[in-house]
This record gives sequence, C-alpha cells and structure tokens, in this order.
Amino acid sequence: MSMLSLGLLFGAVTLFVMFSGAPIAFALGGVAVLFMAFFMPASSLDTVTQNVYEEMSSITLLSIPLFILKGAAIGRSRAGQDLYAAMHVWMHKVPGGLGIANVFACALFAAMAGSSPATCSAIGSAGIPEMRKRGYSPGFAAGIIAAGGTLGILLPPSITMILYAVAAEQSLGRLFLAGIGPGLLLVSLFAAYAVVNYRKEHRRAVLAFERDGTASALLDDEHFTLRQKFEMLPRVVPFVLLLIGVMVALYGGFATPSETAGLGGLLALVLIAAIYGVWRVRDLAPILGQTLKESTMLMFIIGMSLLFSYVMSYLHISQSTAQWIVGLHSSKWVLLAAILVLVIVLGFFLPPVSIILMTAPIFLPPLKSAGFDLIWFGVLMTIVMETGLIHPPVGLNLFVIKNIAPDIPLSDIVWGVLPFVVLMLLAVVLICIFPGISTVLPDLVMGPVPGTS
Repeated sequence: MSMLSLGLLFGAVTLFVMFSGAPIAFALGGVAVLFMAFFMPASSLDTVTQNVYEEMSSITLLSIPLFILKGAAIGRSRAGQDLYAAMHVWMHKVPGGLGIANVFACALFAAMAGSSPATCSAIGSAGIPEMRKRGYSPGFAAGIIAAGGTLGILLPPSITMILYAVAAEQSLGRLFLAGIGPGLLLVSLFAAYAVVNYRKEHRRAVLAFERDGTASALLDDEHFTLRQKFEMLPRVVPFVLLLIGVMVALYGGFATPSETAGLGGLLALVLIAAIYGVWRVRDLAPILGQTLKESTMLMFIIGMSLLFSYVMSYLHISQSTAQWIVGLHSSKWVLLAAILVLVIVLGFFLPPVSIILMTAPIFLPPLKSAGFDLIWFGVLMTIVMETGLIHPPVGLNLFVIKNIAPDIPLSDIVWGVLPFVVLMLLAVVLICIFPGISTVLPDLVMGPVPGTS
C-alpha cells in the first residue's frame, strides 16, 4: 500500500470511529491498535502497555492531576462567588463595570484554577443571575462568562499548555510566560467590548423608558461605602496571594512545574479549610473524587493520543504529511493560516487535548522549518482552540452555561459569544503582527532562546 493510501485510510478510519460516538480515548486507542495489528510487526501488540507507559513517563505530565486538584479545591468552594462579588463592588462605578468585573473575575479564577469549565461554573453561577438582575441582556451575560472561561487554557497554569509543552518538547515555564501577554490582551478586548455593549444596552433602556415608561434595572444607580469595599477583600486576597506565590515559586526557580502544582494544590486545600471550613471528610470527598475522575479521564485520553501519535510516526504518516506540506513551497504565512484554520475546524468536533496530541507530529516540523517560534505558535494555537470551547457543535463552555442558566435559549448563548470569537481571532492577528506581545515577557524573565535574535 502506498503512503498516500495508508494515510488516507488512517484518517478515514479515525474519523469514522470518532463520528460513531465512541469516547475519544477509546476511538484513538482502538484505531492505533487496529493499525498496529494490520500494518506493524505482530510483536508490536505485545508492547502496547510499554509504549503507552514510555510515552507518558514525563515528569511534566505529573503536574496535571495536581493542578486539577488545585482547581477542584477552589471550584468547590465559594471562592469564585466571593471573587466576583469583590470585583463588582470595586468596579460598579465604571460604565459596564459589572461586565468588566466578570471578565476580571474569570481571568483571576482561571489563573487560579486552570480550567475553563470550572471558571464558567464558579463565576457564572453568581455572575449571570446578577447581570440579568441588573438589566443586562441574557445573551450578553451568558456570552461574557463563556468567553471569560476560555482564559482558563491560556493563563498559567494551563493544562492545555502543559500538553503542548510535552508534545512540542518546549520549556513549560517559557510557554506559561508567553501566555500572559496574550491573556491580558484578551482581557482588555473583552473588557472594551463590555463597555461598548453596556453603552448600547443603556441607550436602549433610556429610549424604552422615554417612550413608554418601561424602567430597566440597567438605569439603577448602586452605591457602596468604602467600608463595604474593604469588607470584601479578606476572602479574596489569600487566593490572589496563592496565585502570586505559585508563580514566584515556578519562575523564581524555587520549584519545578510538578512541585509548584503540588504546592498549589496543598495550599488551596489549606485555604478553603481555613476560610470556608472545608476540611471534613464529607467536604473533601467530592473534591478528591472530582480530581480523580477528571485526572483519570484526561490521562487516559493523553495515553491513547500518544499511542495514536506513535503509530502515525512508526508508519511514517506524520513525517510524510509534514514533508508534503513543506514540499508545497507556499508562503510561511499561508502555511500558518492554513494550519490555524484546520485547528478551528478540528475544534468543531474535538477537545484541545486531542487536537494537540494528534496534530503536533504533523504541524510542528513544517512550522519549525518555516522559521516560526514554536512557543509563539503554541500561544496562537491555544487561542484558536479556545474558540472551540465557545462555538458549536461541541462548545463545552456553551453547555456549562446552559446548565447554569437553563432558561436562556441556547441560540441566545451562541449569539452572545460570537462577538468574543471575533475578538479572539482579532487577538491572533495582532499577535502575528506584533509577536512581542507573546515573546517579550519570557525573553525578559528567562533570557532569549539561544540562536535567536
């Protein structure tokens, strides 16, 4: 069988199994074992467990369940609601301040938890009802929470970035730092849109009041005393200090990513015990159960994805595809655009974990040959994959929001997030034009990569 026929057969079988409704881990693992049986030496089947173990024996991957523990501990407490309430009290005077408060709360919580669904759930459960009560449209309230939740896979610590660092064999610390600038850019774009949308909805409310006397809660004026503002801080500041402490330990060279994740998980458990009284066995059982469930599911997907990639490499499918892409001799920017569009399409059907581990062997060699910085590309790819969390048909964050606010039609949620998808794609363009948004901070903290200017 020619390499082209083998590659097409491999892709077709993979798509067929995935669209059959099989769980992603079983689909990838099943296709890998099937092709091992038919196209690789018979003895290769005897080494499936060994191959999976060797592919996963990375100390970096150890940080994933530890970061999940940290996120579960924070997500199961009232930290998200308290963080949101504090941001609202301090920013209520700013036009669209409630929307901006939600964006900042999502960003801070995402940086603490490292999980987009957890961020949507924790901030949205308080933020969406409060925004609707104060007159914001349901679609915008849902959209800004869904979009803010996507910051969970961009701002460190990000499980998605951990997997990219392993797949691309890049520095995790440098990748984490490279995500901060683009993360702040997205926060700024989201906050700016919140102000613009607030002014638009406020004008509508004023016109409705002048026309027929319909009073909207958007026209109400809230007041908080300085004492009330400072009373909101004691429950929020410790978690912000936890975030800062974890980052200092990682980037200051005091701990490895895995040690930092373990430290963050332990301190998160200590904080929720001290602040919220979550220390009894019945309180900790759901946290540990959620951590075990998510870690097992994610690590199983990772293991099967790595086996899938190993089979592609052994059969020279990934190498041949990469050589074919390079052989097209297209412009480096056309190459980059084509890859990012393909990632968007894959995001219609697959989660970021599978996209990274399935495509890294194919995409990264031609990108490296074209002269692209793989750390910089990792940030772009992460932002593009974020859009997959808020657009159909998968759109995991959309369904998290629907679960939080079941009375908001899914169509309203989808229309509410579309402006944020556009803003994310705008951020990708800006980072392409001004790569320093992503590269300046890691170069400043860790020094330039040897061999680069």
